[in-house]
Amino acid sequence: PEEINVDFAAVMQRMRKLRAGISHHDSAQRFHELGIDVFLGSAKFASSEAIEVGDKTLRFKKAVIATGARAVRPPVEGIEDVGYLTNETVFSLTERPKRLAVIGGGPIGCELAQAFQRLGSQVTLIHRGDHILNREDADAADIVQNELIRDGIALVVGATPTRAKQTPGGKVLYFMRNGQEESVVVDEILAGAGRTPNVEGLNLEGVGVQYDRKGVEVNDNLQTTNPNIYAAGDICMAWQFTHAADSAARIVIKNTLFSPFGLGKSKLSDLVMPWVTFTDPEIAHVGMYDRDAQAKGIETDTIKIDFSSVDRAIADGETDGFVKILHQRGTDRILGATIVARHAGEMISEVTTAIVHDLGLSKLSSVIHPYPTQAEGIKKAADAYRRTLLTPRTKWFLGILSKLS
Repeated sequence: PEEINVDFAAVMQRMRKLRAGISHHDSAQRFHELGIDVFLGSAKFASSEAIEVGDKTLRFKKAVIATGARAVRPPVEGIEDVGYLTNETVFSLTERPKRLAVIGGGPIGCELAQAFQRLGSQVTLIHRGDHILNREDADAADIVQNELIRDGIALVVGATPTRAKQTPGGKVLYFMRNGQEESVVVDEILAGAGRTPNVEGLNLEGVGVQYDRKGVEVNDNLQTTNPNIYAAGDICMAWQFTHAADSAARIVIKNTLFSPFGLGKSKLSDLVMPWVTFTDPEIAHVGMYDRDAQAKGIETDTIKIDFSSVDRAIADGETDGFVKILHQRGTDRILGATIVARHAGEMISEVTTAIVHDLGLSKLSSVIHPYPTQAEGIKKAADAYRRTLLTPRTKWFLGILSKLS
């Protein structure tokens, strides 16, 4: 086949232009226009009633910590000397690295590894576990892993990066695998293994806010150990997503501004949080995994519909995927779902809505889905549940009817 040449600089320029175009949502100007006073500078708590920003002191009745998180520095000897990229700095590249090592096979590592491989870099993905995306549904992770390998990524699992050094031929990244030291020579190293909360310099100790390496400690109302100080987003939550931070902010606003007027408190545990790993295909998930249900003593059954049985997926040539729905045994109550598809993130909201509003599989089965669409896989899963309700006599009768028709 004809080789496709990618204009890497143009791709990155377009990406930065698009990002700049949507940046106004979080701009100081927008908040000024909304009537919010914005103070720029490094802030810290002066007391339980005041914050210092530069040479200004701001007094408060309630405060919110929303300082987020940053990429974890890899525990690799010499990594600072040779230099490395993170998900925050990688988008500033203007020249494509011919050889790229990605540390970490979680969502960020896999997303960026696949993107750069498809942009023309030769990517080596190094992961400690024996399988990428090891927190995800195993069947889903297996599909993505196979796709990364098909893309040409050199996948190194069960490996721990140990040291790095600069040589005339490039950056050498050493790692241990099966008790042996191995290495790869690359032009750039991308650290994509986790994030760490921004808790430094806030004087949290001085105002009685407890925290650890995972972030600020909060209760179910997002209140810290200081009752007048709340937290939201990556600084305090296991869900490190933009939409999760937005949902948490709404909880904090309600609990700080409106609950004193008798409107009740909102709880973090009430959120039904979907998330998506933006590889190709995507992995979208919401609710519980089977392991979560087992930990709570809930008996479950799983319905899985492969896209090889969904007509639109067949027509699209996208049969490597599935809809998997976890429900409580003996009921149609949906506990969780995983979808693997090119646009899984666009499909998961239907199941999320069903969980939020306690709509079971029987209700989903009654929803008409346009044909042909890949979302029909959700209806097929719901129909599969309905078929489990048929008695042996009904099945026999339907079998006779099918022979007569």
